Amino acid sequence: MRQILTAAALMLGMALPAAADPLARDVFGAFRTPSQGAAVAIGNYSQGCAQGLVQMAESGPSWQSMRLSRDRHWGHPVMIDFLQGLSRAAQQAGWQGLYIGDISQPRGGPMTSGHASHQIGLDADIWMLPPSSLQLSRQQRENLSSVSVVAGNGTALSSHWSGAHMAIMRAAARDPRVERIFVDPVAKVAMCQAETGNRDWLRKIRPINNHDHHFHIRMNCPAGSICPTPNPIPAGDGCAEAQEWINIRIDPSRARPTPPDPDYRHPRTYRMSDLPRQCATVASAP
Repeated sequence: MRQILTAAALMLGMALPAAADPLARDVFGAFRTPSQGAAVAIGNYSQGCAQGLVQMAESGPSWQSMRLSRDRHWGHPVMIDFLQGLSRAAQQAGWQGLYIGDISQPRGGPMTSGHASHQIGLDADIWMLPPSSLQLSRQQRENLSSVSVVAGNGTALSSHWSGAHMAIMRAAARDPRVERIFVDPVAKVAMCQAETGNRDWLRKIRPINNHDHHFHIRMNCPAGSICPTPNPIPAGDGCAEAQEWINIRIDPSRARPTPPDPDYRHPRTYRMSDLPRQCATVASAP
């Protein structure tokens, strides 16, 4: 009954008392099955949900899904197809395949821990660790950790970096379904320095902190979904921008102060009424 009242009130634009307007993370974090219907990504990567997601298989001929206990290996079919294809590209680059990290929850939405994004089935994390085996047990997949491709001071590559990392990210960036890829600026600069051919793909590689153990794939909004157009990627290969990230790590005084956004809220604080109204239907669907 609460789900029905919540859905009705959201569709009518009514204000809801807290008891009838629960935290979205609690609602979507509790689902163990996807909603029925055609696959539809709804809302923003960091403020939305998804209908009809499909689960990435626990294991395949060229991948294994990691941290299975999180139940975050659900994605739009376009994402699942892409990941399977990228795992084959990893084999061509000399790896056994890929270790796949978090994608989304069964119905997307805000998570109870971790990511701000990954809410609409169009984000996925790929481990930097080359698979040593694609026959890991569930327990091994809970205990194994990835590796950092950045050295301890955050300004140079670690010994774990290889040309295969670049080959895999290049293959991902050249796929027209990919919107952008987030990775540590040290890795981005390394790829900028190594690329001697067509550099167009480097534009999609975007520098960000805390992405040295994995890189983050973000897909474009598929046909039939309800996603706003993301902010456009700046023109150019972005290599100078990535180098400036490293320069700031060396000399923090170079950083330009950025005033905090007084309106910012972490997605874990969103209530159901903060999500697109279609998410109430996803939450109440069988």
